Amino acid sequence: MGRLSRDKRDVFYRRAKELGYRARSAFKLLQIDGEFDLFGLKCHEQEVDGSARDEGSAKTEMTADDKQRMQRPKLLVKRAVDLCAAPGGWTQVIVERLSSGDGVESYTRDVPKIVAVDLWPMEPLDGVDIIRGDITSLDTARQIIDCFEGGRAELVVCDGAPDVTGLHAFDSYIQHQLLMAAINITTHLLCCGGTFVAKIFRTREVGLMYTQLQLLFEDVQVAKPTASRNASVESFVVCRGFGYGKLGIDKCLDLPLEGGWDEEFSGVGGLREYPGQKVEPSVVPFVSCAKLDGVDSGGFEFLDADKSYPVGVDKAKTVLAPWAPPIQPPYEMAKMKESKSVKS
Repeated sequence: MGRLSRDKRDVFYRRAKELGYRARSAFKLLQIDGEFDLFGLKCHEQEVDGSARDEGSAKTEMTADDKQRMQRPKLLVKRAVDLCAAPGGWTQVIVERLSSGDGVESYTRDVPKIVAVDLWPMEPLDGVDIIRGDITSLDTARQIIDCFEGGRAELVVCDGAPDVTGLHAFDSYIQHQLLMAAINITTHLLCCGGTFVAKIFRTREVGLMYTQLQLLFEDVQVAKPTASRNASVESFVVCRGFGYGKLGIDKCLDLPLEGGWDEEFSGVGGLREYPGQKVEPSVVPFVSCAKLDGVDSGGFEFLDADKSYPVGVDKAKTVLAPWAPPIQPPYEMAKMKESKSVKS
């Protein structure tokens, strides 16, 4: 991995190794956080400085949606869950953002609690509880809640994706099913007003997914970080205000994990506002995000992830080893068979 010429000239790939990130995808979460303040740190700093009160004192006419947003509590993230976490790039970002001096320990005595979940094994990270489990299992949800001592998380993220086959319609369907599984377990983990971020493939049927997410969340937007290649159909759905959607919090909590959706939500594969409802596609705001506030970005917001940049002679000859090589890669069996055939 990373021996291709394209990888050597990928500025995000190189910079991730230089900064110690396990994957280049770490910059995607950093850029999304810079745009949406996922951890609530900026909002809390404004309240401490009093600037938020000054802005709220302005006499402007508020819409019904604005009033509803004002009623929703502004959460400071103290508990976070990273689904499909391996190898741990996004988990590293969460640890950094919630670490002492740049996170909640600066404003509260509560120590941040972070849980990473994946079917594949993952190298340990300081301050992170790692669970090797299936996100479609109720036992996994219970293990996560046990780590929080019965509490719920303010933030749940998921950067999971299937092994693409090149059949775009099939890959999109599998990705949407994975996203639905992540949403399903999130209803067991996320607190009222919490935030959910997940990878989504922007294909023809994605509007139906937006409609279903708006039932659970007050605000649904789609972000495309500049670290994500334009040639890729991947984007990231950012859902804020869990329980403030059309369904209400009483119908959002603890949706059935094993066995699919119950009859109240019209069977397997989707949410409905009421049984038998026809789901109409929705269009949600699309945001291109490249902000990296408080991070040594090196001007990344002006760089193109699809472009190959020149590499110096010395750097081109130097291969940086990955910080966390795969512990149990899917191709492990193939390598074992290859070595046996060579010996024979």
